[in-house]
Amino acid sequence: MSRTNFDMLLQAGCHFGHLRRKWNPAMAPYIYTERNGIHIIDLHKTVAKVDEAAEALKQIAKSGKKILFVATKKQTKEIVAEKATSVNMPYVIER
Repeated sequence: MSRTNFDMLLQAGCHFGHLRRKWNPAMAPYIYTERNGIHIIDLHKTVAKVDEAAEALKQIAKSGKKILFVATKKQTKEIVAEKATSVNMPYVIER
């Protein structure tokens, strides 16, 4: 599996956060700046956290435990179902 990198996240538009008025203060360390009332996510920190999560998931899977995949957005439902099925893990699709 390919590793996530800064350019991939930028191209996918992952740097766009929520509207400023809908933000969670716990996310402050991960916000790079604000433009036109929308928070811009710090993708350098995101890449580091994605790598950290991937390593943790690898260890969980190696130990034989199940990982529950969850899709809450319309755009991700098919992808999550496909990927979870491909690795024989359970998944939940919010309708």
